[in-house]
Amino acid sequence: MSKNPVFKNDAKPAIDELRLTNQFIIPDEKKELLNAQYDIYPTFKINGTIFTGFESLANWIISQGKRLIIDGYSGVYWDLFVQNLNAAITNKGFKINWININEAIKPEAAIHQIIASAMGGDDPLFGKIYEGGLSDFFDKELLDEIKPLKDDLNIVYGCGAALAGWQAPLIYVDVPKNEIQFRSRANKICNVGDERPVDSKIQYKRFYFVEWPVLNKHKKQLLPSIDVIVDEQRINDISWVTGDTLRNALEKISKHAFRARPWFESGVWGGQWIKNKITGLNKEVVNYAWSFELIAPENGILLQHGNHIMEISFDTLLLHNSKAILGKAAARFGDNFPIRFDFLDTFDGDNLSLQCHPSVSYTKENFGEDFTQDETYYILDTKPGAEVYLGFQDNIEEKVFKTLLEDSFTNDVPVDIKNYIQTFPAKKHDLFLIPNGTVHCSGKNSLVLEISATPYIFTFKMYDWLRPDLNGTPRILNIDRAFENLNFNRKGKAVTDTLISKQSVIKRGKDWQVVNLTTHPDHFYAIERFEFDTIVEEDTNNQCHILSLVEGESIAVTTNGLTQNIHYAETFIIPAGALSYTITNTGNGRAKVIKAFVKDEYIKSPNRS
Repeated sequence: MSKNPVFKNDAKPAIDELRLTNQFIIPDEKKELLNAQYDIYPTFKINGTIFTGFESLANWIISQGKRLIIDGYSGVYWDLFVQNLNAAITNKGFKINWININEAIKPEAAIHQIIASAMGGDDPLFGKIYEGGLSDFFDKELLDEIKPLKDDLNIVYGCGAALAGWQAPLIYVDVPKNEIQFRSRANKICNVGDERPVDSKIQYKRFYFVEWPVLNKHKKQLLPSIDVIVDEQRINDISWVTGDTLRNALEKISKHAFRARPWFESGVWGGQWIKNKITGLNKEVVNYAWSFELIAPENGILLQHGNHIMEISFDTLLLHNSKAILGKAAARFGDNFPIRFDFLDTFDGDNLSLQCHPSVSYTKENFGEDFTQDETYYILDTKPGAEVYLGFQDNIEEKVFKTLLEDSFTNDVPVDIKNYIQTFPAKKHDLFLIPNGTVHCSGKNSLVLEISATPYIFTFKMYDWLRPDLNGTPRILNIDRAFENLNFNRKGKAVTDTLISKQSVIKRGKDWQVVNLTTHPDHFYAIERFEFDTIVEEDTNNQCHILSLVEGESIAVTTNGLTQNIHYAETFIIPAGALSYTITNTGNGRAKVIKAFVKDEYIKSPNRS
């Protein structure tokens, strides 16, 4: 019996019926931008062919023999995928014995019991990373009973299909994690083993703490033997490449500059900078609060050959060869990408919630993450009056402040936050330091480039200005968790002394300089800025560099003979395997490029934070 939602007829549902979002689905072909501008669909050109459509995949399958495995990620529309592929194969006169791997999955209640400790009980947001594997959800005896029929074309399919143990060609069906969330919000997909969809927030908690970790382990095991990988997000018009093309592309990317595909979200405090400045987005939205420039667990990379494009998950790159990407930092972070870049847009918007992030020990003990959400705010643009809330006033009293926040939440009473929290004017190119335990939030009328450690959901909100969310429901606060982590020594003059970055020139040439922006000792990453009129050159020092053009029109980035164009506000990555790179200013005026990388001393002594 299928444990995925079944579509009862042969009609192909429109893509908008299958996802709840205002964001456009990626196009099937790359359209070159006429003017130098931010590209929401950045691609990396590869050598192998990108195939499109189910008919081409059917032709490949028919050439492979009598057995086939189709494995893939959770969130795939398996019923639609099988329906479309079955039609393409049977139209060629072949009979197929389809076997759903869910015939061997454990009962829903049993799976819920297995993962209960990872799901955090009644906590609406947080669980703890599940340490087991995908095989935990399957019955070994039932897996052993899955056998092909003698004369038919036999296809075992579904999330975990390779666990059947067949010796057969392997297709892997992938779907980007932003699309998984859009499908979840549309109430169209189930968690692995579930009979029916549940609330999208609960689904996301299970994705983050259970399914994505186990599926990435599973994908890593399969990567060397994948024969075809499919980008399924356009479910009626798939794209795919062979496994050899995929692995060759991953090797090529690990030696060159590349961009992740950003994705964008509205929020209750969101602003208008992204909406007004970035072309190609849906303008019929209330705002854009975030641009997820590089959040490795959820971003993808667009591959291009000719005009055709397809997406692979960013973490596939790490699972293939993390050392080529991270260099010496791979010894510390393994397959986890350490640094995050994203935009917080409050232009003509509102303040973020007052918040803090957990300590390393709290994060490990409660959530199973190996490092925590240490952040910085780099100010990319502002309107007059923009400010950042950061650190406590000198006269803060912990118990009084907590009682005030609890009363505000219970009785809907506003709080004059500035009586308790310091504020600082926000100017372009300022850097504010937000190590874990620091009370903070961005004020309205700024565009913040948030440079941070990768963990991204562990935000403990204390005060949210009495706002409902965009759906009109109350936003969840985490006052108790916040007060278990707040550092009340970060107050008064100590905030100015230790949490506002000091900027100084550390290298200089004829028409260029490198500026160091100090970070806090708790930050495992360093931040520098190239400022130049013509050209700068840099070695990776066996590190991965994450960069963004924060002033200037455009630059050209050259790695190992390959030159790629970058425009204002775009984020790009230089993997350790590139060894060195050159940045050429191709616009008018001086260019400024921010760069973040893991501190050498943190790799040597990871317990510093």
